[in-house]
Amino acid sequence: MYGAEFTEISDLVYRGRGKDYRAEAEYIGGLVRGRMPGAASLLDVGCGTGAHLEAFEESFGDVAGLDASKDMIEAARAKGLRAALHQGDMCDFDLGRSFDAVTCLFGSIGHPESFDRLADALRCFARHLAPGGVAAVDPWWFPETFLDGYVSADVVTEGERTVARVSHSVRDGGGSRMEVHYTVADRGSGVRHFSETYTARLFTRAQYEAAFAGAGLDAEYIEGVQQGRGLFLAVRRPAPAPESTED
Repeated sequence: MYGAEFTEISDLVYRGRGKDYRAEAEYIGGLVRGRMPGAASLLDVGCGTGAHLEAFEESFGDVAGLDASKDMIEAARAKGLRAALHQGDMCDFDLGRSFDAVTCLFGSIGHPESFDRLADALRCFARHLAPGGVAAVDPWWFPETFLDGYVSADVVTEGERTVARVSHSVRDGGGSRMEVHYTVADRGSGVRHFSETYTARLFTRAQYEAAFAGAGLDAEYIEGVQQGRGLFLAVRRPAPAPESTED
């Protein structure tokens, strides 16, 4: 998933399709600070090429990113971000520290292949949150909101490069499968074509909420935002106070 060919054009494609990384970062940063006013550190899980991190760096003094794709991490490093960047699996990582906020955007939380792996991911997020810290998680589509057979098409031009993108999404068992074809044309190298297939689980809202609760996170769901998928905002419960030993 997300090989070198797509990594090279990903920022261009998402910007051309209307992705406003700065506006999303400002919105999510405001939600985080509404629940933890002094939040100063942030980990972006599924950070991709670091486009959100570039914006988060403007408002958080201490930022880090994690992504499973080596190509994406290398692209983020090439941007000269001050963020610490790590390659790893969102369901099983240990950075040896905690953050005031953990974000997971782009519907990346749909990638775990089962509810148990979703629960593993959210437990990882919770372990990397300070007490009272906030997780902002942009879910993939719910079973009832996923559009089976959906076709999307875009043409994006930036400088001397044009990219045409066509996708077809279908329900596949308890998940979704999206086949995407890209045609890339530029003055220097002519025209090339490649395709990728992306899979994600269609977890229910109740499953997400159960996984958050099991990880010790008190979650609320904000409807209608993030391109219609909504957003889970979850606060890590403080550790219980030790019982008094006094008589």
